[in-house]
Amino acid sequence: MKNIINLIVKDYENGQRVDQFISINKKDISRTRIKNLIINKKLKINNKTIDNPAKKINTNDNIEIEIPKAKKVFLKPYNLKLDIVYEDENLLIVNKPSKISMHPGAGEYDKTLVNALMYYDSKNLSNIGDEVRPGIVHRIDKDTSGLVVIAKNNLTHENLSKQFKQHSINRTYQALIWGKLKPQSGKIETLITRSSKNRQLMEVGISRGKKAITNYKTLEVFENEKTPTFSFVECKLETGRTHQIRVHMSYKGNNILGDKKYKKKFKKFKNIDSDLEKSILHLDRQFLHAKTIGFVHPITGRKLEFTSNLPQDLNIVLKKLRKTNK
Repeated sequence: MKNIINLIVKDYENGQRVDQFISINKKDISRTRIKNLIINKKLKINNKTIDNPAKKINTNDNIEIEIPKAKKVFLKPYNLKLDIVYEDENLLIVNKPSKISMHPGAGEYDKTLVNALMYYDSKNLSNIGDEVRPGIVHRIDKDTSGLVVIAKNNLTHENLSKQFKQHSINRTYQALIWGKLKPQSGKIETLITRSSKNRQLMEVGISRGKKAITNYKTLEVFENEKTPTFSFVECKLETGRTHQIRVHMSYKGNNILGDKKYKKKFKKFKNIDSDLEKSILHLDRQFLHAKTIGFVHPITGRKLEFTSNLPQDLNIVLKKLRKTNK
């Protein structure tokens, strides 16, 4: 049986966009999802199918929107021991290791975080998103480690999605970058768009793209005759664009150590401590870790915040830099 929502436009709602109107009247459905449903022709106004989310509505219009049943997911479970930081009946906080993708995609189908979640508890994951992304509210890159929140049901998923959209979720990352940021603390505010040269990469846009804001501060600077100049920095996101921190650090001329996509060619190290050089050259991922995530619990309304220590592979590099800089 189809789930149809029926709404009648009142006088004071005359002239609103239809997606805005539905979002205000049905607060348990995110505006993004409403837009997608309209684009997929699940909306009727006065019994006429409409696929334009910006369509203006009039007093007494009859609005019908169909909420389809969630698709069944056929994903191969993956027996991976999850590092679960927190769990209740509505959500999970998982400390994701590097080298594992969030969900199946090109070339990777059965050894992702989603497959591991399916093995852990396939019956308790939200299923309103893409059929290969049950529970996934947001993403971090394959070679980035750290905290992600997983929704166990659709109400939680919708609420968390709204918090992400409103940029009210606290997300702090730690990174090791080449050189020194100028100024050492500040705000980077740009547009970010897909690269015109490589569709797998993002870049700072001059006149097109989505607004991206990263607040950063330098925690430590490593600089002496046995060390290339590095800075250990903290980045707090106001927005969450694809590859945002990696793009913003590259834009500043301070690429993240180990970032293979947004890298620049560096001269061969001179007079470097051999132990440190080995650890730098052998790091097979970007030095980027999602350290903190904080949000309002979708059901209880309680403020939650979780932190994660740097994983061993990143901590080794940092310790060697500190030792060399004594």
